[in-house]
Amino acid sequence: MLNVNQPDFGYLFDTMYVEDGGVIKLSSLIQPRVEGEIAFVMEKDLSGPGVTEADVLRATAFVVPSIEIVDSRIKDWKIKIQDTIADNASSGLFVLGGKKTLVDNLDFRCLGMILEQNGEVVVSGAGAASLGNPVKAVAWLANKLSEFGEYLRAGEIILSGALAQLVVPKKGDFFKVSIQKLGSVSVKFE
Repeated sequence: MLNVNQPDFGYLFDTMYVEDGGVIKLSSLIQPRVEGEIAFVMEKDLSGPGVTEADVLRATAFVVPSIEIVDSRIKDWKIKIQDTIADNASSGLFVLGGKKTLVDNLDFRCLGMILEQNGEVVVSGAGAASLGNPVKAVAWLANKLSEFGEYLRAGEIILSGALAQLVVPKKGDFFKVSIQKLGSVSVKFE
């Protein structure tokens, strides 16, 4: 997909949030791509080093399906890890589904995801695409942040990584991400 073969991270800001079913002006973006993810909403602070997957599950209030619209300022998406770090992990916008699901008894590795573009399935994937398990990705983030004296805070939203390939949106496109047991989330581009 991209020339980045390791996790990275950036910040989500209130100005990046789009309501479920909302509309995004394509002209407000540079080189957008759409991806389906599982978002974790933290109930408790989580501070590394040494954070395990069990710690993540205990600190999570709930999860929701999400769409991240990544957007690169680097021409033609020819990025390396240092480019995406400098570009806030290529973060553009994000959309959260409304169904809150508790983490109990979920095998995140096996949760299937489909991404529809105008009613047709264009990519599919599963939780295992995110570092083998999205929970592991959140643990990685908590441990990585500890290297900078930072931690995950209660109330924060963590996008745990793409579950399949990125899709290029066009004007008029409607996207829907459905994740097994978690529900769906959608967005339209004008």
